[in-house]
This record gives sequence, C-alpha cells and structure tokens, in this order.
Amino acid sequence: MSSPHETDTPQARILTNDASSPPARAGLREWLGLALLSLPTILLGLDLTLLHLTLPALAADLQPTSTQALWIMDAYGFMIAGFLITMGTLGDRIGRRKLLMIGATAFAIASVFAAFSASAVMLIAARAMLGVSAATLMPSTLALISNIFKDPQQRALGFGIWATMFGVGYALGPVVGGVLVELFWWGAAFLIAVPVVLLLLILAPFLLPEYRAPNSERLDLLSVALSLAAMLPVIYGIKQIAKYGIVADALIAIVLGIAFAVLFVRRQRRLADPLLDLTLFFNRAFSVALTVLLVGLVAVGGGMLLVAQYLQLVVGYSPFGAGLLMGLAALAMIIGGVTAPLIARHIRPGYVVAASLVLSAIGYVLLAIIGNDAPSGVALAVSGLALAYLGNGTIAALGTDLVVGSAPPEKAGSASAMTETVQDLGISLGIAVLGSVSAAVYRHIIALSTPESLSQPTREAVSDSLWAALAAQAELPAGLIEEARAAFTTGLNGASALSAVSVAVLAILAAVALRHVGRLGQPED
Repeated sequence: MSSPHETDTPQARILTNDASSPPARAGLREWLGLALLSLPTILLGLDLTLLHLTLPALAADLQPTSTQALWIMDAYGFMIAGFLITMGTLGDRIGRRKLLMIGATAFAIASVFAAFSASAVMLIAARAMLGVSAATLMPSTLALISNIFKDPQQRALGFGIWATMFGVGYALGPVVGGVLVELFWWGAAFLIAVPVVLLLLILAPFLLPEYRAPNSERLDLLSVALSLAAMLPVIYGIKQIAKYGIVADALIAIVLGIAFAVLFVRRQRRLADPLLDLTLFFNRAFSVALTVLLVGLVAVGGGMLLVAQYLQLVVGYSPFGAGLLMGLAALAMIIGGVTAPLIARHIRPGYVVAASLVLSAIGYVLLAIIGNDAPSGVALAVSGLALAYLGNGTIAALGTDLVVGSAPPEKAGSASAMTETVQDLGISLGIAVLGSVSAAVYRHIIALSTPESLSQPTREAVSDSLWAALAAQAELPAGLIEEARAAFTTGLNGASALSAVSVAVLAILAAVALRHVGRLGQPED
C-alpha cells in the first residue's frame, strides 16, 4: 500500500523530499551547465528586440513597406509562438539535449541568411526560419534546468537566472543593434549567433544531461497540424486588425483559428499521450502564472518598442546612445530576476509578483506623461522603462518556476513550451497591439495637421509613421515634423496609459489568485 507522501503532485514531491531524503544539491558541473544554457537564452531574447533601433537603417537599405516592416519585426516571435508547443513535446520524446543541438545549428544557419538578406521578403523569410529554430531552443533550455536542479530552492534560482538572461538579451537587443549598425551594418547583429552556437555544440555533450520522457509515444502529427492551424490564423488576424482595423479577412482568420483550436482540444482529450496535457491547466498556479506572463509581456513588449523609437526619432539620439539608455534601464530587470526567487523564500510568491507589478504600473504612468522636452522626457522614459523591466524580471522568474514546477518531470518540456509560448506571444502582441494603438493615435492627430497641398505619396508617408515622415522631411513644410513628433509622443502616452491599467489589474489578480502558493520550498495552503 502506498503512503500518503507518494501522491504524484508537485507539493507532495516537495514534502516527500523534506520528510525523508533531501534532494541532491547541484555542484560545479550543474552550475556550469546553467551558464552554458544561458548563452542561447541570451541569444533568443536578443533576436526578439535586435531590430528595434536598427529599423531606420534597415528601412533605408531594403525599402520595406510599413506592412513588411511589421512582419520583419514580428515574424520571429510569432513563429516561435506557433511552434513552441510542438517543439517542447518533441524534446520530451527524442531528447532535450539532442533537440537543443539540432535547433542551435538551424538557428546559426538562419542567422547567416538574415544577415545577408537582399530584400525585405528575404529578411522576413529568414526571420521566420529563425523563429522555428528558436522554438526548439527555448523549451529545451528551460526543461533541462528542471533536470539539472533537483532542490526546489536551487531550481527556482536557476529559473530566475534563466529568466534574467532571457531578459538581458531582450533588453540588450537595442543596445547591440545600435552599436553594430553604427560600426558595421544592420546585418552584422545576426552574426553574433554563429560563435555562440559553436561553443554550445562543443560543450553541451560534456555539461548537459540528456533526458527523454519514459514511455512516450510517437509525436501525433495531426495534433501538430491542428496546433499550427489554430495559432497561425489567429496571429495573422490580430496583425491585420492591428494594422487595418476590423476587416473581413482578419475576422475570418480568427474564427478559423478558434475552430481549429476547438478541434485541437478535443483531440488532446482523447489521446493517451497528448501533444499538450490539458490537465496542467487545472492547477491554479499554472493557469494564473501563464496569464500574468502573457499580459505582463504584452505591456513590456509594446513599451520597449515605443520608447526605443521615442529616444531615436523624437529626442534625436543615435542608435548607440538610445541603446545605452535602454541598457541602463535593463539593469532593473536583472535585479528583479535574480532577487525575486530569494525574496520568495521568505514572502509568498503571489505577493512578490503583485508588488512588482504595482511598481511596473507606476512605470507605465511615467511613460504616459512623457512630453517632447528632451531632458525631462528622457528621464521619464528611462525611469518608467526601468520600473516596467523590474516587474518583468520578477514575473518571468517566479512565473516560470510556478508553471514548470507545477508539472511532473516527464511533462517539463510541455510546460516549458507553454511558458515560452505565452511570453513570446505576449511580446509580439505587445509590439502589434500597443504599437498599433500608438500608430492609430498618431495618424488621427497628424491627419489634422497635414496640408492638402502636399503630393499624395508625401501625404501617405507622413500619415504612415514617424520614421517615414522623417525620411520625407525635405518635402515637408516647416513645423510639420515637430507636429509629427508630438503626435507620436501622444500615441506613446495613450498606449502606456492602457498598459498601466492592465498591469494594475494584473497585480490584483496575482495577489488574490496566487495567495495559496507557499514560500519557495514550502507546501501550498
């Protein structure tokens, strides 16, 4: 007869470890393995924001349309979101280290294609290839951490460091892009992946364990097809609405995606070994943590893009100067990601997350009152972004531990994939939705100021975006560029106000719905 401590739940496993044999503590090799996993993690975050400050240089070279520019920015994150569930489960089946090495090789090859793209369409295709290969890396790195660290507190710290490294890459993307575009050309930023991948391929067999889920069946290809058919049309529809408003093809795509999502859920319920274990969502900590990650990353993703453009296009900083300021703000993300797991050993994670989200909401309020005056505007932008980053580091670290720690070891890849899916989808949605809110405000305001005497192409350029208006500056009457800058800032204010409200509501949700989660290493109430 089995004892009560043998119940297969995360908290029961913690109680068993505490009551009988303590879990093995990680040694030097395990921490070196975490350091190695941090390299592709930084790289993945880097590629999400690498083009934020290189977009003007890229636009001058490849001449993309505004729609193509959005796809260049978003294709990477959206393709990751589409393939993460499949790749997370595939790693559980064929081996997480093996999938990591395969995906890293593909990522390096796609990076070379992106670096030497000769057209906007070629770059979009390369960014999509990067997204698919990145979808193999993200759940593999996160799931391997759950294999490396057995002690709950060490595992939480490992997740915190992982989230911090991803955040560091995400925050340093504009810095690295700004430096390299000034020293070389915009494509040079992609080539960073090549030496990182070579180092990973050499050291992974020595420092990383291999793990395959026991008794796993073959990957259900119909489930894979249904997951893609559910995700990609919805993503396309959101992008179309963000760009053109509520149009017929966007609504059709979203309805089609929802229909395939229903079919996907029904099939997962019937399979003995599903692509996505839906029973994970019955765990309240798992579901709420995913919601916090999604909404929190929507706000950060949009805010980061808009601040990068504000510093460069409105205030007039060079890509390098704007990148340095954003890198300074990113220090708060490192602080949040590393210290949150340590604080959560003494204070319940739900309250730590809620407090950090309140600080983030204050940061978005600061962004909502930015003006065009350079000294005060820059100070508000950096301070507001730093507070937003602080909350992002905290929710990424503790949210990841709540999600992956709620899953049994054989489902760690699937749980990791869900974590990454909502984070990358959140960042991409933030770029699309909040970027479009800002753009809609800009277009409404600038339409009232644009004289009828301008040629039609010039009028379209001015109304399209601020960077397009700056490109046509020689043809514009005196004062119109300043009005365009003011219109962009007003759009930034509106998007930030929306983020402040959503993050404040999220803080209340975290405090209430996660209050049952015990301190790290302690059981739930």
